Amino acid sequence: METRADTTPAGRRILDAAGTLFYREGINAVGVALVSDTAGVTKKTLYDRFGSKDELVVHYLRRRHENWWAHLEERLAAAPPPRTLALMDAYLSHPQLEVARGCAFINAAAELPAGHAGWRVIREHKEAVRARLAELITEDVPGADAEDLAEHVFLLLEGAIAHRGIDESEARVHKAREFVARLLREGPRPR
Repeated sequence: METRADTTPAGRRILDAAGTLFYREGINAVGVALVSDTAGVTKKTLYDRFGSKDELVVHYLRRRHENWWAHLEERLAAAPPPRTLALMDAYLSHPQLEVARGCAFINAAAELPAGHAGWRVIREHKEAVRARLAELITEDVPGADAEDLAEHVFLLLEGAIAHRGIDESEARVHKAREFVARLLREGPRPR
């Protein structure tokens, strides 16, 4: 979803600066003056490219999703079965993640008011992860109720990722991966 603002050198610098600052400091703690100063552009240039801070936040989240998704698909392409575990590993190996801050989408959801356009991007990202889990589980565990198991894995993963930011540790993500590996090995259970 690149726009003209994303393709200009100033637009890319603004997004780079916003991405770093919004993730490290929080969206509400960072003003456009700091973003423009960090990017080496004027506030007018920022507003010319993005229109508002709210729109800049939407672009930041879209870019974050696109970068994370490319990383995920690279991991999946190289991963042996069960590839569901490679999705979990993508959360541990992404170069843009800092343990101390956890998931950028969960953080943004905590900060953005209801009705903010960024919510659409957050929901689309989380639903894409959940849907990709169902696809991978279908491949990894033939005969399983992939939708039900994907929901279970998704909730484990989300909880572990949230605690990554709270605990400043990857321990719960590793533990969640162990639980998921066990679920995949045991396969479908009769109800």
